[in-house]
Formats: sequence, structure tokens, C-alpha cells
Amino acid sequence: MSSASVATTIDVRQIPPRERHPLIFETFTRLSPGQAFRLVNDHDPKPLYYQFNAEFPGSFAWDYEEQGPDVWQVRISRTAA
Repeated sequence: MSSASVATTIDVRQIPPRERHPLIFETFTRLSPGQAFRLVNDHDPKPLYYQFNAEFPGSFAWDYEEQGPDVWQVRISRTAA
């Protein structure tokens, strides 16, 4: 589990799907190394993990805090600039 401080929580359950990933990536790019945000979703955001891995390889940490079945929470932290 990451020790990064959580800067904010983004609950995407009520956000239109087309707006979710841009909001999540914008939030991530604003983080300084050592900061994190919490993502709350109604399903496993595993495809988002793969997108992070492609866009920001080696510069993020992905830590599940809750794994369903109804609510999924992930702490996403910036580990490098």
C-alpha cells in the first residue's frame, strides 16, 4: 500500500463515461510526486490501469482500497515526475 497523501477523491459513478478518463488523467498530471488521489467507481477500473501503464509507465502506483462488488476504490499516486 502506498503511503502517498490523498489530495482528493474523485467519485466517477455520477460522471458521464466520456468525461471520466479525461478528468482522472487531468487530476493525475496535477499531482506532485508523493501525492495521490482516490478513485471511486462502480466496477473494477482495470482498463484504466492499463491506460495509466501505457501513458505514465513507472511514474504511478495503483493500490486497491476496496474491491467491489458494488464499490471499487483505488488510490492512484504519482511516484516520479
